[in-house]
Amino acid sequence: MTNSEIAKLLSSVASAYAIIDDKKHRFQILAYQKASDAIEHESKELKELYKERRLEELPGIGSSIKSHLEELFTTGKVAHFDQVLDKIPSPVFTLLDVPGFGPKKAYKLVTEFNLKNPETVIKDLVEIANKNKIATLQGFGEKSQSDILQSFKEYGLGKTKTARMVLPYANDLATKIIDYLYASKDVKAASTLGSLRRKKSTVGDIDIAAASKNPKAVLDHFASYPHTDRVIEKGTRTASIITSSNKQIDLMVEDPEGFGALLQHFTGSKEHNVRLREIALSKGYSLSDYGIKKKSDPNSKIKLFKTEEELYKFLGMQWIPPEMRENAGEIELALKNNLPRLIELKDIKGDFHLHSSYPVEPSHDMGINTMDDMIKKALSLNYKYLGFSEHNPSISKHTEQQTASVLEKRNKYITQLREKYKNIIHIFSLMETDILPNGNLALKDKSLKFLDATIVSVHSSFNMNRNDMTKRVLKGLSHPKAKILAHPTGRLINKRPGYELNWDEIFDFCAKNNKAIEINSWPQRLDLPDSLVRLATQKAVKLFINTDSHASTQMDLMEYGVSVARRGWATKDDILNSFEYNTLKSWFEK
Repeated sequence: MTNSEIAKLLSSVASAYAIIDDKKHRFQILAYQKASDAIEHESKELKELYKERRLEELPGIGSSIKSHLEELFTTGKVAHFDQVLDKIPSPVFTLLDVPGFGPKKAYKLVTEFNLKNPETVIKDLVEIANKNKIATLQGFGEKSQSDILQSFKEYGLGKTKTARMVLPYANDLATKIIDYLYASKDVKAASTLGSLRRKKSTVGDIDIAAASKNPKAVLDHFASYPHTDRVIEKGTRTASIITSSNKQIDLMVEDPEGFGALLQHFTGSKEHNVRLREIALSKGYSLSDYGIKKKSDPNSKIKLFKTEEELYKFLGMQWIPPEMRENAGEIELALKNNLPRLIELKDIKGDFHLHSSYPVEPSHDMGINTMDDMIKKALSLNYKYLGFSEHNPSISKHTEQQTASVLEKRNKYITQLREKYKNIIHIFSLMETDILPNGNLALKDKSLKFLDATIVSVHSSFNMNRNDMTKRVLKGLSHPKAKILAHPTGRLINKRPGYELNWDEIFDFCAKNNKAIEINSWPQRLDLPDSLVRLATQKAVKLFINTDSHASTQMDLMEYGVSVARRGWATKDDILNSFEYNTLKSWFEK
């Protein structure tokens, strides 16, 4: 089973418990959902961690769930899960894949209308709704019935989406393969290709290139990868395998003398390569994955290139970073030796979206590690500063005064940490505050005064229209303490599309009012998307690259936010958390 399938199984168990008795099984529901979330966002394949006896490394996986996972990998099923799930009609779990459906809502509809077939449950409910029968149920009504039909419509539109890997997962898998390839003495160089090397947010099959004088030995070595389920094909230059995680990996081997041409050609994109061939033709050359030759003389010897840099230089241009290769003007700039110097991971000096385990009794999920743990991780990354930004305390479970008391106590604790780490690292006291549907912030001024600033974000009512959502976000950002808009589109890759905003309005407001937009490095978010990053930088909007970490180990996800920034042509000057501390502190205080 893949990570997503296991995560869905655990979530189904949590949902079953919620239907059976959510009060009695409160702790089981929390445990299974927490484990499901951890696995959903895990870049490493669980099946491989199980084989390596490393399941305990996963945050949020307790001993009980660990034993269930071991049973799953050993026998293919879990007796306890079957007992729980068998109590719930199977069509319920089909409905849980539809946006807007929770366990109890799905269960009520399935049982009220005696629906038995999980394959036809959506079609059956559409027919029932069209007969106006859902509106008459207690607790529903016309509006609810209309929303259900809209949800089914959106779900139907998503059926054609291909199952692509999120970038961090694909990159982690490819890195393992490349490390394995380098164990062969015959491999002189190896690299990812295609959309993975260009760091797109999702990746299909994984393509890798290797440089070697002995391709047969390399291909034999590749076909013997320990986590191979099946070798699809193995030729003289290429091979393909299916891994135990059911992912296809394709390998191409080239002589080191011509490795640069192959690397450039199969990195793409198609549009970039077409434009590059046009440049070559204008200079009298034809370009291929083997190299360059004179077009006027078919018998001329092909010119080989060991590196991409040599190939681009031969064509009279700078080497172009893979993330930029989309034929979006990069070739023209490279011909003028005028490419921007893109942000790099080493430029990042801190992370401002960190959820610690500090008990703020939040509206959403808490972090796993202490502030101390996350500070130590930040120091290992050579950060100069960081900002803690747990979710705001639940407004439904706290009075305004209670919330203020929680934040006052937290502020005193952060003051103690600042003293403890004085002259070692700077600590900002932030919080991730919900922008409510009416545009107000979930925290009042009485609480906000205990923060240096706040990150603001949308976590509810995603179906608002573009104008209303834009007004909502702008109102939330208008508060003097609101400085950063987090995961700005609200998208969850392969799971939920983003809400619509008028980006010209948002960016203009941010540029004029000293507000910043976040590039969220979380695997399912990678949000702000690269196309909007480029538009933001063109409008002089400042950005933060953050990890949205809920565990100290997740702070390593920063590289993926950086890759999004690079695809959006962002430079060090665009990214606030690449600035020196005093400059950044002044920005927060404006």
